[in-house]
Amino acid sequence: MIKIFPSDSRFQANHGWLKTQFSFSFAEYYDPDNMNFGPMRVLNDDTIQAGYGFGTHPHKEMEIVTIMLEGVLRHKDNTGNEEELKPGEIQRMSAGTGILHSEYNGSTTEEAKLLQLWFEPKEYGLTPSYEQFAYDQKAMLNALLPVVSANQQEHRVAHIHQDMTIYLSRLEAGKNILFPQQTNRRTFLFIMEGQVEVNGQVLERRDSARITDLDKLELVAGQDSYFMLIDLP
Repeated sequence: MIKIFPSDSRFQANHGWLKTQFSFSFAEYYDPDNMNFGPMRVLNDDTIQAGYGFGTHPHKEMEIVTIMLEGVLRHKDNTGNEEELKPGEIQRMSAGTGILHSEYNGSTTEEAKLLQLWFEPKEYGLTPSYEQFAYDQKAMLNALLPVVSANQQEHRVAHIHQDMTIYLSRLEAGKNILFPQQTNRRTFLFIMEGQVEVNGQVLERRDSARITDLDKLELVAGQDSYFMLIDLP
């Protein structure tokens, strides 16, 4: 089954310094029928104005992944990590038993645009940890590039404490990719840019799909596209 969520169906909030869209219940948006998709709990599509950000705040018992789309994000936490995240880089933070961190737009002139995702871990009580690396952007051209996974991969990945994998892809117009989804697994698809047809159903920019009970997916780009595919239990 493929259930499509159009971009304009997401909850939107504008706080001046922060414009955001929520794919799942979060903060002031509550929908008991939209709490999660398997262990996937949050997908926030954020635009942070120059010089602004989230002050020091706590997290606990979540696996948090940040994907930069534009600009730079400055991260600092109480375990000693202080980094800047840019497009082409992945950040994974395991909040575990508890962590404090802040996130600010690292530019005084440009917006920062990012996706932040939260996942429930496979087990609780983990030691907090942090990981950041630049992935090979050429390797995701007309292919699914794993960037976050619990499993060892051919390419370097950020390790996450859940039985799942996040793939990124830049698919040229007219090209296709086959993904052999197992029937007991879930797939989440999010289109950052472009237009992608999945098993005959069309997703536009910022649309998403939650997919279950299919044994394979065929992804065809109607135009040059950039998307994320997540394989979940």
